[in-house]
Order: sequence, then C-alpha cells, then structure tokens
Amino acid sequence: MKYINEYRDEELAQSYLKKIKDIVTRHWNIMEVCGGQTHSLVKNGILDLLPNEVNMIHGPGCPVCVTPIHLIDKAIYLAEEKGVTLCSYGDMLRVPGSSRSLLDAKAQGADVRILYSPLEAVTLAQQNPEKEIVFFAVGFETTAPANAMSVVQAKQMGVKNYSILTSHVLVPPAIEAVMNDEDSVIHGFLAAGHVCTIMGISEYGPLVEKYKIPIVVTGFEPVDLLQGIYMTVKQLESGKYVLENQYSRVVQAKGNVKAIEMINEVFNVQDRVWRGIGPIPESGYEVKAEYEAYNANIRFNVQIEEAEENKTCIAGQVLKGIKKPFECPEFGKKCKPEFPLGAPMVSSEGACAAYYHFNRATEIISA
Repeated sequence: MKYINEYRDEELAQSYLKKIKDIVTRHWNIMEVCGGQTHSLVKNGILDLLPNEVNMIHGPGCPVCVTPIHLIDKAIYLAEEKGVTLCSYGDMLRVPGSSRSLLDAKAQGADVRILYSPLEAVTLAQQNPEKEIVFFAVGFETTAPANAMSVVQAKQMGVKNYSILTSHVLVPPAIEAVMNDEDSVIHGFLAAGHVCTIMGISEYGPLVEKYKIPIVVTGFEPVDLLQGIYMTVKQLESGKYVLENQYSRVVQAKGNVKAIEMINEVFNVQDRVWRGIGPIPESGYEVKAEYEAYNANIRFNVQIEEAEENKTCIAGQVLKGIKKPFECPEFGKKCKPEFPLGAPMVSSEGACAAYYHFNRATEIISA
C-alpha cells in the first residue's frame, strides 16, 4: 500500500538504527506523546533495537487514559439514572470509573452502545425522537472536528434529543505540563502526526523556544518513528533545538483549515482535569454557549463528585513518563486488560496495554 509499506521497509529501518547508533554519544530521554506511537515502538521491537543511550519515555498521549473518573461516572449515571442512550467509542466501555465501567452498566441493562462516529449518533437520535441520545465525545484534537460537526448537523436538522458529553484534551498544554513537572527528565519530543494533521505545527514552535527542546512531528510506522528519533538525536547531539516535521507527506504547516474552523465554531478552550495528572490550564474543549442545548453537562446538570484514583495504580506516573508500566507492582498480576486497575491497561493506545500485549510484557511477567 502506497505510503505504508515503504515505511515498514526493514532495510530502511536498519539504516536509521545504524545512523542513530553512529551519532549518539550520551544518554537522551525522548518522549513520544501519542499512545499510537508507543504501540508501534513496542509492537515492532524498536525499544529493544535502539542503543542504550536512547531512552524512549511514554507520554500522556492517550485521551481514553486521561478521561477523568468523574466523567465516566457521569456517563454511567446518565445511562442508568436518566435513561439516555449513551453512545461511545468501544475502548471507553471498559475503562473503570470509581466503582464500575460503562460495560458493567450495559451488562446491568443500561442502553450503552458502541458507535464508530458521532454522526451515527445523530442519525440514531433522528430515528428515535422519544429517546435522549448522548455521545461520549472523547479524544485529542484529532476527533474534535467530527464531534463538532455532529453538533452542527443536529442543529441544522432540528434534532433536539442529541447532546455530547465532552472530554476533549489538547496536546501542547500536556507537553508544557510534562516539562513543568519537577520530576521531568525529557530532552526532546516526538509529536503526534494525526493531531498535527488537523491542527498544523505552529503551536509547537513556542514550546521549542520556551523549553529549549527539539520537537519532531512523526507518523506511526517503524521508519517514521526511527527517522523521527534520528532527527531528534541529531539535534540533541549538535546542541540545537528546532521544530521539524518528519510526517510531511501528511502534515501541512497550517493543518486542516476547514477542520479547525469547525472546531472553533462549536468549542471553546478551557481548563481540563486529566486522569492521573490533575488539572492542566487551557487543555481541553467544551461546547460554546450558543450550542449549549447540545451540551450534556448543561442539558442534564448532573453533579458528580471527583473520586480518588485507585491507590495501587501508578497510571499518573506512567502518563507523565516518570515510570514504565512494568515498574508497577500490580502490572500483569492484579492489573490485566480483562481486570484493569487503571485506564492505560484498557485503551488500545495505553502504554500498559502495549507492554502487556506484546513481547516485553511476557519477559517482565516471567522474570
């Protein structure tokens, strides 16, 4: 497949590994922001092939993982107590709330459905005017345009029984929060290509200048990541720090202008609580006042107290890159995908799930 197979070429991957080994002279900590990047690094064995001097640290780039417990509790409450049809992407269903998950609520009779698009939820609302349909709008900037479009479409069609429960989070403020953490040891970042496909790359320039760190936007295939790591190490070894775009075949400097316009039409930027991390200023989207009829938070006015994280779960430290998944004493023991203590073991982009499902987990569990 064009622009896929080329970036899985073994010889090309080996050439970038050699280039990295040839230039690296000291220890560097590089954080890949997105969970999709993490899974590719683990699945393709790249972490084991890199020289010891290059330490990849797994960042908070999994929106499912950072969705606050109280929002999951609110979604469960809406489905169970308010009788709404709660629609969501599949990987949200097993994420534990304070006492149970949406999947548990579904098993007990709540109308919880897996959909692939919020536009499906609008159609569902149109076809069932007697029911309240709520879409759990989770994601980074990548999924925000479709969620915004669903609101605009519902309004244009006169659908009055549709709303979204928003848990959108933004990448640049997360990078800033990681760098501001007193325990941070990050020397450079691989930024998420799919987010930059929507938003462009201009938001990362000020971060490069402020923290004097290289940021390289990459794709998700093995060669993408190895080339991005090489570009980052090359900067670090030469004492430079600039913003570079490895994923230029997809990412344009200005991003997707139409998608950004759709986001700005429906959403405002506001402070957001990140599960395992805490509040990060101006790090999320919420529905604007002119579309508040489609804001489930306002429509149902459900007040859910914030619950404590599971004290045995170190998800927060994993998401901030302070610890690796296998450093959790419950990894692969009490915490497994079928019985997760925290969200990173559930999500398809969670670092803990990546380590568990691929060979690194086997080695760690058996050790």
